[in-house]
Amino acid sequence: MQERTKQAPADGSLNALLGRGSQFDGKLTFEGTVRIDGTFTGEISTNDMLIIGEGAKVTADITCGSIVVNGEVNGNIKATEMVELHKPARVKGDVSTPSFMVEKGVMFDGAAKMESAGSNLVTLNRRDRETPAAASEAKS
Repeated sequence: MQERTKQAPADGSLNALLGRGSQFDGKLTFEGTVRIDGTFTGEISTNDMLIIGEGAKVTADITCGSIVVNGEVNGNIKATEMVELHKPARVKGDVSTPSFMVEKGVMFDGAAKMESAGSNLVTLNRRDRETPAAASEAKS
């Protein structure tokens, strides 16, 4: 019996695609790389890669290895490797990951918690953010 690897295919191909116009309600678990371009409601769990395409609408709590978001996500994201939010992504929920990238033009409404092994915890929360003017006044 052959053992399946938990990494995405070396050629960058997808293991599954939920295409535009499709709708799915339920729990999704998978290995490899999955791309969602349609509407998904429920729960997503994987140790591998999830791609949320532009135009996708996902309402779910997501636990994954890595995620790249170009569409809309409503729910919390917990990634063991990395989270990337690319324009025109819209994310409403908390993010927990050791590596977090947000491109200019992305709408993010939530808290971000970044922690990696052996390092200090960094938490960004919209209530704790200061404007540059407020920060300079606080130092005076």
